[in-house]
Amino acid sequence: MKKLLLFALAFVYNINLFAQKTDTLSITLEQVQYAYPIKYFKIQIEGQDLRMAYMDVQPSAEANGRTVTLFHGKNFGGYYWTNVIKVLSANGYRVIIPDQIGFGKSSKAFIHYSFHQMAKWNSQLLDSLKINKSIILGHSMGGMLATRFALLFPEKTEKLVLENPIGLEDYRAFVPYVNTQQQYQTELKTTAASVKKYYQNSYFTEWRPDYDELVRIAGGVTFSADYPRWAKVAALTFTMIYEQPVVHEFANLKVPALLLIGKEDKTIVGKGLLSTEDQKKYGQYKLLGKATAAKIPSAKLVEFDNVGHIPHLEKPEEFMKALIGNL
Repeated sequence: MKKLLLFALAFVYNINLFAQKTDTLSITLEQVQYAYPIKYFKIQIEGQDLRMAYMDVQPSAEANGRTVTLFHGKNFGGYYWTNVIKVLSANGYRVIIPDQIGFGKSSKAFIHYSFHQMAKWNSQLLDSLKINKSIILGHSMGGMLATRFALLFPEKTEKLVLENPIGLEDYRAFVPYVNTQQQYQTELKTTAASVKKYYQNSYFTEWRPDYDELVRIAGGVTFSADYPRWAKVAALTFTMIYEQPVVHEFANLKVPALLLIGKEDKTIVGKGLLSTEDQKKYGQYKLLGKATAAKIPSAKLVEFDNVGHIPHLEKPEEFMKALIGNL
């Protein structure tokens, strides 16, 4: 009986090792195939040499002379923009898709993370590509970055497009403060299973099998021996989001803006720190979309019914029609 139990335990251990080996991804996503070739933009900051990964996709139809730059959300990288890139390219746009420092295939640096600094890096990237002006489209955390970019570089921003951006509220006003070390301990507890549960409960109104690829990537890095570095960077960028709001500056925007909002989104940064009652009071995008559009001069709001945090994946045809029709 004892031998049988030991055999069973060994079998389970080996199965777990196999699963870890086959599911493990490096924290710079070397095993993740992006839809287009990756290039790198060199950055030096705080005595460190870093690499910012990006894709530069030329128009697949007659070029219209315009460029769209896509800023990803906190839990993503350039890989989840593929369908948007294809449609934009087919409509004559050049498309630039950076993985921000700390995300995707870019360096996972221990630095002070700042939306101001990120915006400057993206400005320098566009300068290096000889792009004087671009439409800036930001999703989720990328919406906060896109807003900061437009505030800092209005002359380089043809139009600001915000897809379910976070930061439409000042989280400092109602989310309890946790320091970076505390958040790091929370990030270390992340598993592939917890990633899927979070995505199912937070991002989509109804789960589809094709969303599993998002989980495979975000969950795969948790098996890496370098995951603590990923977790530390995730904690540092959580602090950045919490401490560097843009909500108070929407009225200062001087460029045309388009808001593409899934009305069923209920995203709150630090939601797990709130009571059930407070979770229902905040993060209501069916209200936040309208309130934000009213703050931004020259803003247009397009809302999507029965859509959550990522309209370009949940209702792609509806999203693309609204996007192309308003560019």
